[in-house]
Amino acid sequence: MSFQLTREQVLKEVVKSGKDPVYFINNYAKISHPMRGLIPFKTYEFQTDLINNFNDHRFNVILKARQLGISTITAAYVAWMMLFHRDKNVLVIATKFGTAANLVKKVKAIHKHLPQWMKIADISIDNRTSFELSNGSQIKASSTSSDAGRSEALSLLVIDEAAHVEGLEELWTGLYPTLSTGGRCISLSTPNGVGNWFHQTCMDAEIQNNDFYLTTLPWDVHPDRDNEWFDKETKNMSRRQIAQELECNFNMSGETVFHPEDMELIQGNLCEPKYKTGFDRNLWIWEEFSPDGTYFITADVARGDGEDYSTFLIFKIETNEVVAEYKGKAAPDLFANILFQTGTEYGACLIVVENNSVGWAVLNKLEEAGYPNVYYSRKSTHEQVDSYLAESSGVVAGFTTTMKTRPLIVAKMEEFVRNKLINIKSKRLFNEMKTFIWHNGKAQAMKKHNDDLIMACAIACWIRDTVYATNQRSVEYHKAFLSSMATTDKMMNTSIPGMIGYEKLAREKKLENNLSKHKEFLWLLKG
Repeated sequence: MSFQLTREQVLKEVVKSGKDPVYFINNYAKISHPMRGLIPFKTYEFQTDLINNFNDHRFNVILKARQLGISTITAAYVAWMMLFHRDKNVLVIATKFGTAANLVKKVKAIHKHLPQWMKIADISIDNRTSFELSNGSQIKASSTSSDAGRSEALSLLVIDEAAHVEGLEELWTGLYPTLSTGGRCISLSTPNGVGNWFHQTCMDAEIQNNDFYLTTLPWDVHPDRDNEWFDKETKNMSRRQIAQELECNFNMSGETVFHPEDMELIQGNLCEPKYKTGFDRNLWIWEEFSPDGTYFITADVARGDGEDYSTFLIFKIETNEVVAEYKGKAAPDLFANILFQTGTEYGACLIVVENNSVGWAVLNKLEEAGYPNVYYSRKSTHEQVDSYLAESSGVVAGFTTTMKTRPLIVAKMEEFVRNKLINIKSKRLFNEMKTFIWHNGKAQAMKKHNDDLIMACAIACWIRDTVYATNQRSVEYHKAFLSSMATTDKMMNTSIPGMIGYEKLAREKKLENNLSKHKEFLWLLKG
């Protein structure tokens, strides 16, 4: 209180506060508590460390849990910066304008409740979007429009709830030059899945691959929170909400196609391949060919625009295991050659190629080379057709991915993952799965990420579940099926117990019928 302090004491307090933001906040900042009203701000140890980080590092990124007072700490730091420094230009952006404006409101409130003698700069502008002091320092709230802050030189950029800001990659590209004269940045957020700007910035900061200093603040950094508090708080929360709101877990947060708990199980099985081979060393092999195994290959061919990859994987039927995979940018003729050699190495196994625009070129190369076991399908129904009927009307080489079949094969892979029916060891495939999200009702890769291995795997899951059976009897039936004149008359039926659409009795009846047909037409094959 000013009447208790001499002029010399006031000057001493002002100087001490100006040098040390932690001292200023703990002694003079007041905040509004929902139950206790206006109270002095007393920082916890983790909050003190964070303030020091703001001072010590030009760029800060904070991965945080909810309700740790981080936005309030940031507001208090901004209030200190504006009060004790001239001509500071602070911009706050957030996913919603109201969120940004709320931080500006907190800065105003801290300044308002300072002792009068501590208000060494008066208020010159005060409205909903901006707050300016007589020393020239100001703070503004802005929406995340493409032109936010572009025309200004910023002293400090605050990005609140950064993981939830759409298009932040492009926005950061425009905002970064505004910090070129020594400006600072504080980016804070709870996680919201992987692959976005905030996630990438945190990951790069962790390995010191950018200019940001990373601070991670999960729920238990707060000294008043224990397991009892956690159990009570999470009683009505989903696993995804817990990961996002409290645990700072990127992989478990966000609207990913594959459930986070399933992803954790897959992560436990990841391992390095035995071999990295091929002309570009992008053919990864976990298991060599075994005469006792039955294999097939599914391939997704790059569009040819340089943005995606040509991929294939080898699926072992007996174990539902991905035993090998390729991901590279090989030209169509070279990719076809790799497929031919790999398929031959694995017992001239069935090769299923997505017959998109560039896929046709790969299929033509395989046919020209005389590969003996290429997948054919009926264009109208997408069901497999024996190679003896390849010349029939409506029959095409490869698998046709359309707006109709893409959601079906993706759903099939999700079923395999959810029911633990597939064994994945590839880190490349796993990383694609982490960034495979629901966007406007469609399953797709996050921006600047790929889903090429996923599509090859999705086709493999569909082929495994519609063409091949899980037991030896069904495998033998498939061999008879490939050499007969019979075709399947079912679409998307499953042969795996526990899966949707499982029809064991129907398949056994079909087996008998097709074996009968095989015997009937056997004279044609021998002739």
